[in-house]
Amino acid sequence: MKFIKITDLKGKYINRVNINNKMAKEKEEYKTFNNVFDQITIRTLERLMSKKIIEGLDRPLFMGKEANVFTAKTKEGKTVAVKIYRISICDFRTMYRYIRTDPRFTGLQQNRIKIINAWAQREYRNLMKAREAGVKVPMPIAFLNNILVMEYIEDDGPARKIKDKSAKDMKKFFEQVITNMKLLYKKAKLVHADLSSFNILNYQDKPVFIDMSQATTIEDPNAMEYLERDIHNMCVFFKKYRIIADPIDIKKKIISH
Repeated sequence: MKFIKITDLKGKYINRVNINNKMAKEKEEYKTFNNVFDQITIRTLERLMSKKIIEGLDRPLFMGKEANVFTAKTKEGKTVAVKIYRISICDFRTMYRYIRTDPRFTGLQQNRIKIINAWAQREYRNLMKAREAGVKVPMPIAFLNNILVMEYIEDDGPARKIKDKSAKDMKKFFEQVITNMKLLYKKAKLVHADLSSFNILNYQDKPVFIDMSQATTIEDPNAMEYLERDIHNMCVFFKKYRIIADPIDIKKKIISH
């Protein structure tokens, strides 16, 4: 086994990641780390550590196109998830197109750093509102600049996405997804806007919504379009399990009293 240490300019320990010996894998890891741990991100991590929110990063959970998720330890020894939006990689123009119609972020300047930081803040706020409404999502803990710290969903290891691990009763799981979509819409006044089998965890045969950064308020002029897209995605995915649902009926169920 080989280890890579991520250090800041002062040589302080930030992260140690276990990788295999394949050269292609190593090159990809180095490339990924260079994109993730820029100086702004390292300084933000140091501030989170100085505030005793985390003790340091542990290992990678997920490497996405625009964000990477790591596990980390708190001072109490609890494992949490740390989501880092990659400043050099994020498609901030697409982010801006989504966030500029959100009434909570009117007047946001079209600036890469400000948009990416607002994206992390937006996910924190969305998770908070969703939790308060009873939607099953990770509990947000803190955010700072381009980094979000939240609950680590563990189920005999990291909870897996529904696309990778089906529930024992997929019909019941589908019904729970729709219930959470309705809670999100009626109580939190939010639409997920990117709901798919990639953004739902199967935690003990119950759905947990993740990747809430694109979620927007129902006052957003595009909210209904996003809701209809979310419903379509769910109907298409669960059809693979012989669960047939009418998108029009599902929409009525979500938005009705």
